[in-house]
Formats: sequence, C-alpha cells, structure tokens
Amino acid sequence: MSYQVALFDGSGDRISDLGLADGIFGIVPNEHEMHRALIRQLPGWRPGTHSTLTRAEVAGGGKKPWRQKGTGRARQGSIRSPLWRHGGVIFGPKPRDYSKELPRKIRRLALRSALAARREDVIAIASWEFERPRTKKVKEILNKIGAVGKVLLIINEPDELLEKSSRNLQGVKLIIAGNLNVKDIMGYDKLVITKAALARIEEVFAS
Repeated sequence: MSYQVALFDGSGDRISDLGLADGIFGIVPNEHEMHRALIRQLPGWRPGTHSTLTRAEVAGGGKKPWRQKGTGRARQGSIRSPLWRHGGVIFGPKPRDYSKELPRKIRRLALRSALAARREDVIAIASWEFERPRTKKVKEILNKIGAVGKVLLIINEPDELLEKSSRNLQGVKLIIAGNLNVKDIMGYDKLVITKAALARIEEVFAS
C-alpha cells in the first residue's frame, strides 16, 4: 500500500487517506496489452448486421431474358445477374461477428495497467448516501472533492438513486466495478471510486 489517495465521506469532506493495492495500482503499465484489450473491446460493439443480397437471393425469375443469338444484344442468362439493375451484389457484406478473443490473464493485466496509469486521478469516496434522487447534490460533491471534467463513477453494486442522480450530468458516467474496461478508465479525467468498489477491484483483479 505504498500509494495513497484521499478518502472523502458522502458529504464531500476529507476524512483520511486510503492505500491502494500495489498489485494493481503499483505496477508498471503494459501499454501493449492495454492496446490489445482496447482493440478487442471496440470491434466487439459492432452489431455486424450489414447484409446485401446475392444473385441467388434477389427477386426475379431464373428464365433467360432472351435467346442466346440473333437479337443483336449481349447475351444474358438471368435478370438477377449483378450486371442488371436490381440484380445481386458481388462479394457484398454479410452478417458477421467482429468480436475478438483475448485470454483472461491478458484482459486482467490490461485493466491493472490502465488503473495503474490513472492512479493519480483516483479519488476515493466512502459511500454515496441518498434518500431521493438529487442531481444537484452529486454535482456539488464532485466539485467539492475536485472531480472536474469528465468523471467516471465506479461503484460496487447497482444503485438506482445514484444512477438517477448522475445520469443528467454532462460528462459523468456511472459503472459497476465488475464492468470496468480499458476504454472507460482511459477516457475520463477523474475516477471516483467507492471504498467498497476498491475492495472489489483488489479482490478480483489483484491476480
């Protein structure tokens, strides 16, 4: 626990310092594996539903449009030919899966590397406490603890009140610790993590 961050309470007041696990936040970031994880993540979001019709799938009969010889026109075998209007498409796109596989050890190393690279931007909060949705309260707390710009809120388990309180704040995203990914970690200016979420991250990703 050589690296420590400020720990704030639910009102935004600093209460102590909190040590971060060296096995995650103290390692030397592996940029190559971070890049591999990002390359895996981004194409995986593509739906891959693009599709075109081949000559076997377009509408139209299989009858030869005119006889082979004697008409003065080019010979044709079918109106479904790609040479015709409304004909089939040659080598057109078909539905496919863009997802890429990556070993679990590599995925975890990439996440640890991303967290280690952003450790100076980590802010710990004991917990979020709401009796009802309060967007203004979330904004005030973030400003008070110095979480400005694009902010990623990381919690341990789903919190409906916090989700409703933060979803209208521009540049603020809420995510569960179990759904952490390299793109979000690297794409936000500050990472506001609850104490419980930090414990979960250390438990899951430390090895």
